[in-house]
Amino acid sequence: MRALVTGGAGFLGSYLCERLLDEGADVVCMDSFLTGGPRNVEHLIDRPSFRIIECDLTGYVHVPDRLDLVLHFASAASPADYLRYPIETLRVGSVGTLHALGLAREKGARFVLASTSEVYGDPLEHPQRETYWGNVNPVGPRSVYDEAKRFAESLTTAYRHSRGTDTGIVRIFNTYGPRMRPFDGRAIPTFIRQALMGEPITITGDGSQTRSICYVDDTVSGILAMAASDFDGPVNIGNPDELTMLELATMVRELSGSSSPIEFIDRPADDPRVRRPDTSLAAGRLGWKAEVPAEEGLRRTIEWFRAELTGLTPAAPVTAEAGA
Repeated sequence: MRALVTGGAGFLGSYLCERLLDEGADVVCMDSFLTGGPRNVEHLIDRPSFRIIECDLTGYVHVPDRLDLVLHFASAASPADYLRYPIETLRVGSVGTLHALGLAREKGARFVLASTSEVYGDPLEHPQRETYWGNVNPVGPRSVYDEAKRFAESLTTAYRHSRGTDTGIVRIFNTYGPRMRPFDGRAIPTFIRQALMGEPITITGDGSQTRSICYVDDTVSGILAMAASDFDGPVNIGNPDELTMLELATMVRELSGSSSPIEFIDRPADDPRVRRPDTSLAAGRLGWKAEVPAEEGLRRTIEWFRAELTGLTPAAPVTAEAGA
């Protein structure tokens, strides 16, 4: 199999490239490096089946030879990134998705869109099923990401129905693990960085808002199960074990052996109060479910961050977004 991973040098994209290579695929990694970095895939560069292309997906896109699979993961994903690059986020979700779909159609490849639990917004249904239409503020600060992904889902569906493209949509819930950037603004890397550096652990709001966190190995397995199927989705890929942000911060502090105090700060606009996937569709159609418990996944992530942060001095005034 020959696969293209757009956003392949990002956190999640780099794991997809690695797993596909391990399973015997030829992999083309495409990335603009706006938020991702070559370091995430530098350990793959010498593998003969791996090729990396620096390319802005919103411009001209060409990949020579055949493709059997297109995994479209190009997008800013953390609040800090998509609030810094709002127009770029909207463009890659719209024009970038159009180009990726066109490429998949040209090559006769299966196309899988990385959508997000953020399409559910601040949900009025809990847990969230794929049939739920969501509660999104179209003009709020988070809309540049939420609506980009909702449009991308609509465009992907239109290509399936009007052009006959083999497409699938995965809605990804709060993935975490090694290779996350310490200052990317998402809750888990922020909590871990603060705990390991002895800084106050900052929780937005009163800490009662919930998230369901899924270790990266599980998320990748779910995505590739979708890629190997003929299911169009959308399908939730996440871990249904729900934690409050206060529980998550406390767990990070205990697992890291930190004595950092916990501080509460203002909650961002449109930050979802709850988040938990109903994963029965993934279990039934893909035979997939998350396996790694939160404590084990956080322990692995903390140890990676412990090595990564060696020699780093306390600095950036980045606070955690509970929605990340």
